[in-house]
Amino acid sequence: MRAWLATALPQGISDQAALPLPAIFELLAGLNADADMLAAAVLDAARSSGIDMRGIDMPARLRQLLDGLEAESQVRALHAEQGQGGDPEGLRRLLLAMSQDLRVVPILLARHLVRLRGASVEEGEDARTLARLTRDIHAPLANRLGIWQLKWELEDLSFRVLEPEQYRRLARLMDDTRRGRESYIEVVKSALGEALATHGIDAEVAGRSKHLYSVWRKMQKKHLAFEGLHDLRAVRVLVDTTPECYAVLGLVHALWMPVPGEFDDYIARPKANDYRSLHTCVSGPEGKVVEVQIRTREMHRHAELGVAAHWRYKEGGAGDVALERKVAWMRRLLDAARDESDAELRADLDQELVEERVYALTPKGEVIDLPAGATPLDFAYRVHTDIGHRCRGAKVDGRIVPLDYKLATGERVEVMVGKTGEPRRDWLLPGNRFLASPRSREKVRAWFRRLDRDRNQQAGREMLERELKRMGLSDADLAPALARFHLDSVDELQVQVALGEIGPSQVVRALNDARRPPEPVTEEMPVAASRPAQSAPAGVSVGGVDNLLVNVARCCQPLPGEPVVGYLTRSRGLSLHRANCAALKRMSAREPERLMPVDWGDAAPRQGVDIVVDGIDRKGWLRDVSNLIAQEGVMVRAIRGDGASRDGRQRLLIGVEVRDIGQLSQLLGKLSALPGVLDARRGG
Repeated sequence: MRAWLATALPQGISDQAALPLPAIFELLAGLNADADMLAAAVLDAARSSGIDMRGIDMPARLRQLLDGLEAESQVRALHAEQGQGGDPEGLRRLLLAMSQDLRVVPILLARHLVRLRGASVEEGEDARTLARLTRDIHAPLANRLGIWQLKWELEDLSFRVLEPEQYRRLARLMDDTRRGRESYIEVVKSALGEALATHGIDAEVAGRSKHLYSVWRKMQKKHLAFEGLHDLRAVRVLVDTTPECYAVLGLVHALWMPVPGEFDDYIARPKANDYRSLHTCVSGPEGKVVEVQIRTREMHRHAELGVAAHWRYKEGGAGDVALERKVAWMRRLLDAARDESDAELRADLDQELVEERVYALTPKGEVIDLPAGATPLDFAYRVHTDIGHRCRGAKVDGRIVPLDYKLATGERVEVMVGKTGEPRRDWLLPGNRFLASPRSREKVRAWFRRLDRDRNQQAGREMLERELKRMGLSDADLAPALARFHLDSVDELQVQVALGEIGPSQVVRALNDARRPPEPVTEEMPVAASRPAQSAPAGVSVGGVDNLLVNVARCCQPLPGEPVVGYLTRSRGLSLHRANCAALKRMSAREPERLMPVDWGDAAPRQGVDIVVDGIDRKGWLRDVSNLIAQEGVMVRAIRGDGASRDGRQRLLIGVEVRDIGQLSQLLGKLSALPGVLDARRGG
């Protein structure tokens, strides 16, 4: 890596960098940074000096680290845009989500700390802006990742800039008492160490320092004066086993009087983040209060690494499973020794850092947390239920997108709403991808549930009639669908369709399954001797007859999955018709003996079918229809428009090839949902 950098970058880059590289390297070395992280710091410094990184050929992993470092500039701009009262937690999540490789975070923290060290000795709004950014974003991230050696300095320096008088006052108080506290802690450690040795307990006793910001924050939170803080004098005891923890607690309470109300057993009752330890305050030597924390070495390791949940306690926020997996990986990496386990640990990165959330932005820069696969409609419902109900379109980064567009982290979404409006029922249809969030779907269902039953029933009736008409099943008996969905009446079925609990295409499938003819019974059928022999198409089973020419009737264009009947023609072999075909009914009434039982097999080929799409003529309408058909994996055989009418309407006649009736039903449903489409139905 060092040789590559020497050839890729000009000499003297350290002198040209906007920030001192040696200071950044020193911080990263203390974090066990690997070669990639150090190289990325050099490249970032080169970029800050004006070198164009686009012309440099570098390993993909370094490019990813650089991209993550550059993403911080967007978060920094959003923080400035939000000002006071913004959403720092949302910005922290956004930064983590944008950092595909979390090794970015220690680099940007080190870089930021070096910048803050320089700013903390200055005065002015620039220094205050940097300190606010530190307080809101960088210090909490350092805490979240367990990078304690950076966390305390980031907190203290930002405190120094933002609250200079409080900082100086507290620093004087701490400095005035530091020497006395340190000598006192040595007395406590000595007395406790002797007692532990006497009782044969192998323990490690250490003093625990407090930093200015954490002291000030505790004073603010608990409304305490400096003299009222118990844990300025504190020791930590580490042992091997849980029983030894309680044995040490007994020794401590035997040595010194416990302070009432200041004992917490986080071993028996762990915190929500699984933090475990014994905390007690005692009146120690000279009657001074001292805090003692007792835990096993394993508990201490867990407290230091956290399982990525320790930040909940410190920051008072709720956790996120996907982010916590990222954080857990990062904290283990920082703590790992430089051996083969490092490579193995990083090899797990692809599996552990699968992003499960999307962090999109409002026009004002507020961060909206969404599930992966979320759409602009999910975004609208997350902002406000009424915004979702009235949503009629969306722009992402300034361009109009369909409502089923999948959002990506960092995209800025503008929801276009009507003055009044209500959700559309097809947002709930199975197969449509308008809503990825269960919360959004429930909000839409709740809106429709609040409608009176008559309106729901009428809406469901119209949806069913439209779908049955498309599929040529307008006169179908709905009893099989009632049986399939365990419903007692057609009215109840219509309500369920209106609420999105049952899709119209599911009803069609239930009817088609019920209308399938029974297994064919073998019987002798007359076959014209002069007809050339040709096998039926693959997947079509003709009862009792082999080597029979089979054609798909153009009058009704049956599809695999639909009930079909064969009609033996005089010269063109067997003609396949839909079971409810009007032409078939007329012919069979005259010559019923020509009917033959047929069925689609498992290997039925794609079949052609004509569809009709009516809509309002607009720019890009044909393109949108064609793109949707292609996205559904449907082959277009022919497409023709009959020209726009005087009222601006246009009709498209499209010949397509589909696998079966289910694919056609899904295609027609999605075409109907396109903006400007008035109707999409089966031709013929």
